[in-house]
Amino acid sequence: MLLLALDTSTPAVTAGVVLLDVLLDESALDETSGAVDVLAERVTINPRAHGELLTPHLTAAASTAEVALSDLDAVVCGIGPGPFTGLRAGMVTAASLAHALDIPAYPVCSLDAIAAEVGAGTPLLVATDARRHEVYWARYAADGTREAGPAVDPPADIDVGDARVVGQAGVMVSDMAREPSYPTANGLVLAAARAVIARQEPAPLTPLYLRRPDAAEPRERKRVTEVRP
Repeated sequence: MLLLALDTSTPAVTAGVVLLDVLLDESALDETSGAVDVLAERVTINPRAHGELLTPHLTAAASTAEVALSDLDAVVCGIGPGPFTGLRAGMVTAASLAHALDIPAYPVCSLDAIAAEVGAGTPLLVATDARRHEVYWARYAADGTREAGPAVDPPADIDVGDARVVGQAGVMVSDMAREPSYPTANGLVLAAARAVIARQEPAPLTPLYLRRPDAAEPRERKRVTEVRP
């Protein structure tokens, strides 16, 4: 299956074309596994240019992979947690492409994508920068199952325990956070592979903002003059 993977939940603007090979176990048709091959990927670290860069990135990735967008079987999109403006750019693009091409769009928690990139084998705590001296985080068991989160908290309020910390450098404890720093096309597809292979009906593309946006509705303006009869 040919997939387009998108993520704009962090300062990284990511788009990749990925081939997901489906391998069926004939002795247990309800069990599937997949092999992921990233054919092309474009990533730029720029927290202020998600909207400007995402479409050129995905078209460049498709061109490098020598595929047309009409060849895609599905879209996989990171849904955060992340800031309002960045998430909106990626999710609107994913929804628009899926609608135009009549293909499914699978949502993926962006922290799950980072955890999937690392792989199972050790407890993980994935953290990304939420600004305001806070982090978005989630905890994963050694088998890759998410045990807690996603949530947003100050780093001091998060119990790391025996987990290996991965994510954006410096958002937890100095020199403690490690690669991968951002969701990758490989991680996004790995996180969605089970649902994609099973051809499940995708869940709605619902963003994980985790907190209210900074913008607020304007209040009624005060009168500065009084009209007398």
